[in-house]
Amino acid sequence: MLQDPNLRQALAISFGAIAGALSRYYLTLWFASRFGTSFPYGTFFINVSGCLGMGFFSTLAVEKVAIISPELRLMVATGFLGAYTTFSTYGLESLALMRGGNLLTATGYWFGSAILGVFSVQLGVIVARFCR
Repeated sequence: MLQDPNLRQALAISFGAIAGALSRYYLTLWFASRFGTSFPYGTFFINVSGCLGMGFFSTLAVEKVAIISPELRLMVATGFLGAYTTFSTYGLESLALMRGGNLLTATGYWFGSAILGVFSVQLGVIVARFCR
């Protein structure tokens, strides 16, 4: 059963996602109890630390430690960091576009995701208020 790579990959992502989601949840609660809710300190910390983690782990896995298994890569990058914060993936993809020389595309992706993301949240609020 565990010989099937598709199952191993799905399990790796799932276990990482559970840990990432729980980490995000409990860190958010901790920051709110410690610093209040006047500023989203928890989310801010999670986004920044998730980007740091993504940069560190992806560089380690690709450039430094070739022995890291594909399942472990999926568990940490896709599972844990993906559930912890998708902002880390956004940061990694933005950097990849910039390093690839696609500065206009990178800038559009970078600003577009942030601006359209906020507008989309507001649109979702408006649409939900029309629902009964």
